[in-house]
Amino acid sequence: MDNIHYISGEYLTLETVETVLTQKYTLALSEEAEHRIVRCYEYLHQKIGGAEGSIYGINTGFGALCNRKIPTSDVEQLQRNLMMSHACGTGAEAPHEVVKLMLLLKIQSLAYGHSGVQLKTVKRLIDFYNRDIYPIVYQQGSLGASGDLAPLAHLCLPLLGLGEVYFQGYKLASEHVLEMFSWEPITLKAKEGLALLNGTQFMSAYGVYTLLMANRLSAQADMVGALSLDAFDGRIEPFNELIHRIRPHQGQLETAQVVRELLEGSEIIVREKQHVQDPYSFRCMPQVHGASKDAIRYAGQVFLTEINSVTDNPNIFPEEDTIISGGNFHGQPLALALDFLAIAVTELGSISERRTYQLISGLRGLPEFLVAEPGLNSGFMISQYTAASIVSQSKQLCTPASVDSIPSSNNQEDHVSMGANAATKLYQVVHNTERVLAIELMNAVQALDFRRPLQTSPILEKLVAAYRDKIPFVSTDRVLHHDIMQSIAFLHTYTF
Repeated sequence: MDNIHYISGEYLTLETVETVLTQKYTLALSEEAEHRIVRCYEYLHQKIGGAEGSIYGINTGFGALCNRKIPTSDVEQLQRNLMMSHACGTGAEAPHEVVKLMLLLKIQSLAYGHSGVQLKTVKRLIDFYNRDIYPIVYQQGSLGASGDLAPLAHLCLPLLGLGEVYFQGYKLASEHVLEMFSWEPITLKAKEGLALLNGTQFMSAYGVYTLLMANRLSAQADMVGALSLDAFDGRIEPFNELIHRIRPHQGQLETAQVVRELLEGSEIIVREKQHVQDPYSFRCMPQVHGASKDAIRYAGQVFLTEINSVTDNPNIFPEEDTIISGGNFHGQPLALALDFLAIAVTELGSISERRTYQLISGLRGLPEFLVAEPGLNSGFMISQYTAASIVSQSKQLCTPASVDSIPSSNNQEDHVSMGANAATKLYQVVHNTERVLAIELMNAVQALDFRRPLQTSPILEKLVAAYRDKIPFVSTDRVLHHDIMQSIAFLHTYTF
C-alpha cells in the first residue's frame, strides 16, 4: 500500500516535507481539514448573501481597483478574469521539484480553513500532486508581495483547463490532461481565484528546496573539508574544544566537534608537523562553516513558520464571524532569509575553492596540480579555475534582492519584497556550491593518494573507497569534465 500523508493542522516540519517528497507519499485531506475547508466556504457564502457593503476581492476589484464594486452576477467571472490576467510569468520554467513543492504548500495553506475555497478545488490540486501533473510555472513575474501572483496564477490555471502542464515527460495543454482523467474544469467561486494566487508558495517552495539542500551541503562541506585538511597534512589543534568553548557560537562548536570525530583514527593527522599553522581555509573551518550553519538554522525557522501559515488575503474567520483584509502575502520575512541563506551557502563554496587552491599549489610534499608529471600534464590546474568561476558567480548572485522595491498597482502596492528574485538566485547558488564541493572532493581524494601508504581516518577511508569505486586516480591528463559530473553525482548518492 502506498504511503499517505494526510494534510491536517498538525505542524509541518522540514523533515516531514523531505520524507513526503523523497519517499513519494501521496496526499489526502484529513477529516479535520475537510471540515475546516467546508466550514469556511459555507460561512463565506452565507456572509456574501447577506452583505450590502464591499468585501475586498470578493465583490470588488483587485489592487488599485479595490474600490470598484462588482455586481453579484459577475462575481464568478471576476475570479476567472483574475486568474487569466495575472498569468503574466516569463523567463525560464520553474523546475519540477519546486512546482511539486508549490502544490504541496498551497494545499497545506488552503487546508487551514481561512481562504474560502471549494473542497473540490483543493482535491483537484491533490490530484495534480499525486499524479505528477506539473503546471508550467515561470520564474519571472513575482514581486514577492501581494503574494507570488504570476507564478501562482500559472500553477492554478490548469484547474480551469487553461495553461500547460508536464505529464509523463510531455508538455501538454491542460485541457487535454483534464480530458484524460474525465475531470471537469473547476468553476471558481467568490474569493477563490484570489485565494489561489495570493500567497507565498513560490518563494516558500524555493526556500524549502534550497534549505533541504543547504543542510546537505553543510554536512558535505564538513566531511570534504576534513578530508582536504588531512590530505594537506593539516593540524588538528584549531579544532580543540577548548578554543571553541571560549567563543561558543553553536555552529562553530558543532563544526569543530564534527571535524574531530571525522578525523579520529587518522595516521596523518597525528603525525608530527613541520608547519606551525595552516591557512585560514583549513584552520577556520569551525568559524566559517559554523557561521553558515547558524544562518541556515535561522532561515529554517523562518520557513517553518511560513509553511505552517495562511498567506492569502483577505482572511476569513468563521468562528469569530469576521473577514479581514491584511498583508500576510508580503514576502519580506522570506526575502531577508533567502538573501541571508544565499550568502551563507556561497561562503561554503568560497572557502572550499580556497582549499582546492592550496591542494594544487605544490605545497607540503604534494606535486603541483596533483599530477605525477606536471608540465607534460596540467593535472587539476583548470578544475580550480572552474571552481573560482563558479564562486565568483555566486558572489554576484548574493547582491540582496530584499533591499529593492518598485511600486505597483497605481502605488496601492507601494512596497514589495522582491523575495521571488531572492529565491531564484538562491536556487542557482546552492547548485553552484554543490559543484564547487564536488571539485574539492575530487582534488582531496587525488591529494590523499600521494600520502600513501598513510591512512586517513576509517570514516574518511570509507568515503574515499566509495569515491574511487566511481572515479579512478588521475595518472595522466584526461577530460576532467566527466570526473566533475561524476563527482557531483557522488555527492547526491553518498550518505554524509
